[in-house]
Amino acid sequence: MGAGWAVLDTHSLTELVHQPLVALQALQPAWDQLPPDQHLRDGGRYRRRRHGCFVVDGGRVEAAPPRAHWQPVEYNALHGGIERWFEPLPADWAAQPAWPALLAALAGVAARLRGDGRWYVEAHPFRIDTTDGIGRPTPEGAHRDGVDLVAVILVARHQVQGGETRVFEAAGAHGVRFTLAQPWSVLLLDDERVIHESTPIRPALAGQPAWRDTLVLTFRRHGFQGPGAG
Repeated sequence: MGAGWAVLDTHSLTELVHQPLVALQALQPAWDQLPPDQHLRDGGRYRRRRHGCFVVDGGRVEAAPPRAHWQPVEYNALHGGIERWFEPLPADWAAQPAWPALLAALAGVAARLRGDGRWYVEAHPFRIDTTDGIGRPTPEGAHRDGVDLVAVILVARHQVQGGETRVFEAAGAHGVRFTLAQPWSVLLLDDERVIHESTPIRPALAGQPAWRDTLVLTFRRHGFQGPGAG
């Protein structure tokens, strides 16, 4: 991640996680059961999501008690500074071998960036759809998340146009733009060095449902963010 970001294709992700693709795909039915995001301040109806927290320490993955998702206003001008409670992750994910393997492997990437330690992980499965005509993956615009490592895993694109990823230097003018299109490929971001956003999506076929499913995992070394964090 010499530039502060990297993209791994599906094969590279499965090699990193030491799990076959079918094991990752076993998580996928949950995206059809995501509840609506009740916290969208732009009044939209285009986002569905869940949320869960974990701690990874020395390769051991433990679920953390449910907590609100919180970001500072400096990093999220639209939704920062408020406690946002979401429905928990599906209970059966804990029994899927790919889940702890995925978190532990990406914690290893975070450790290569920042050094060994306990990693505080927030997991967000998202579905952005075109209920409102367009869907906004990042309604807050280009942003950082206030963590060490962000992993954006593309799970599916269904009859979608748009959804271009843009990554910019946090302390410079250089940026890149591309579209994640391969299911179970992943964008890795050094959150201290870059800011990122994704452009709105729209239906590829007029009048037909369209959506973009992602799994966003954030890794932070010094505890969870938020009031009473730890």
